[in-house]
Amino acid sequence: MIADDHALIRSGIRLLVETLPGIEVVAEAGDGLQALELIKHHRPDILLLDLSLPGLSGLGLLDRLKDLAERPDVIVISMHSGPEYVSRALNAGASGYLLKEAAFAELAAALAEVTRKRCYLSRALNPEIVQRFRSGMEGGVDPLGLLTPRQRQILQLIAEGLGTRQISERLHLSVKTVESHRSHLMTRLDIHDVAGLVRFAIRTGLINP
Repeated sequence: MIADDHALIRSGIRLLVETLPGIEVVAEAGDGLQALELIKHHRPDILLLDLSLPGLSGLGLLDRLKDLAERPDVIVISMHSGPEYVSRALNAGASGYLLKEAAFAELAAALAEVTRKRCYLSRALNPEIVQRFRSGMEGGVDPLGLLTPRQRQILQLIAEGLGTRQISERLHLSVKTVESHRSHLMTRLDIHDVAGLVRFAIRTGLINP
């Protein structure tokens, strides 16, 4: 299954991977919430996942997959090459991380490795640096790690331009609950205006500029 918010990218990936023997694309999704429902319905073996999905980010989707009895192996395909993004995805449960600039041969190699239940890391990435970030050896704190999965989702929807009532309807929560989450995430991040939240969401890769 492929989850990416750009239809042309999904179509291109589908055309390529279906030339590989033994691989069939069972579904495509353009946002995180749709992807979650399609995963539950189709139960794919492998998910090719973009991190910057609207509605529910790729990281948020990885969090939700942990609750499923049958979850797919996930290969993240992202434009972000920073070790903080890679370590964040791997720590959330991804089995592989591939850059969108990679050649098709590398995608084929990633699929082969993950099918064998091995982890795959893009050749353009430095595995030692990624491992240091995964182990917390860089001495910093992942700012997104300060938030709960629900707070990250609400932050993403705020950054996408949704108001409190729209968020409450989208997530089937009361307005008061959304306001509470919003207040808590602002306190945890020490950011107290919407413009600051949008800048933070872009800087951490939660949404695309």
